[in-house]
Amino acid sequence: MRTLLFCISLLLSVHANAQDLKAYQLLNAEGGAATFADIVKKSKKSDVVFFGELHNNPIAHWMQYELTKALHEEAKGSLVLGAEMFESDNQLLLTEYLNGTIPAKTFEDEARVWNNYKTDYKPLVDFALEKQLPFIATNIPRRYASLVFKGGFEALEGLAPEAQQYIAPSPVPYDPNLPGYVKMVEMMGGHGSGSANFPKAQAIKDATMAYFISQHLPEKGVFLHFNGSYHSDHYEGIVWYLKEAYAPKAKVLTITTLETDDLSAIPEGEQGKADFYLLVPSSMTKTY
Repeated sequence: MRTLLFCISLLLSVHANAQDLKAYQLLNAEGGAATFADIVKKSKKSDVVFFGELHNNPIAHWMQYELTKALHEEAKGSLVLGAEMFESDNQLLLTEYLNGTIPAKTFEDEARVWNNYKTDYKPLVDFALEKQLPFIATNIPRRYASLVFKGGFEALEGLAPEAQQYIAPSPVPYDPNLPGYVKMVEMMGGHGSGSANFPKAQAIKDATMAYFISQHLPEKGVFLHFNGSYHSDHYEGIVWYLKEAYAPKAKVLTITTLETDDLSAIPEGEQGKADFYLLVPSSMTKTY
């Protein structure tokens, strides 16, 4: 009887192990297995690290926080944080919160924080608060991106100088043939002013984020930037503007997040997106 119980217990254990669920897998650009330590090591040697997230993916947000902690502990020199999720005209509010001038509620009420701020971005901001790290609001104010969507780059020309300070300097370089922008035109049907201006509205965001990153690069250290993966995938978007216009000598590292049913390999058609891939099961719960 004792032997039978042991065998049953062993079988149940084997079955349980076979059913273990994996929350994520890291791969390098070639599709080989990578570790978190690999990312930290290469990030320390970079000037700018772009962590491309899926906005509602909890594993990506957790790993962003862990990478922030690791770079603060190990990177030589200073660490600067920045994010798409904060618009440049809210830099003063963000700085006042980090300096202890205003309380969290005032900052959150007035800074147009995203709906998932408290679960996904507040831990990063509060880490900056605790460690007294700079945190840069890099994105263009959405009202100005909306102007570009409606009227192209020309719509920005009439803005007051006070408004221009929140946007990448004009004229903004623009390559409509970048594959990411071409796909946006195709998504809009490929004709009409709406389809032509849609990628321009994306480009003004990318350019502005790249510009403000370039203005706050630490002399010796790392700028860690959080953005939707589509802003840095294939080394386009923000990366293209940074390298082509604002900081051509900057050493850049990119991370992208993908949801997939197979964590063992880069999904078909997704090669060439980034230096590291964070693969997460498609069934992973969302933060919103």
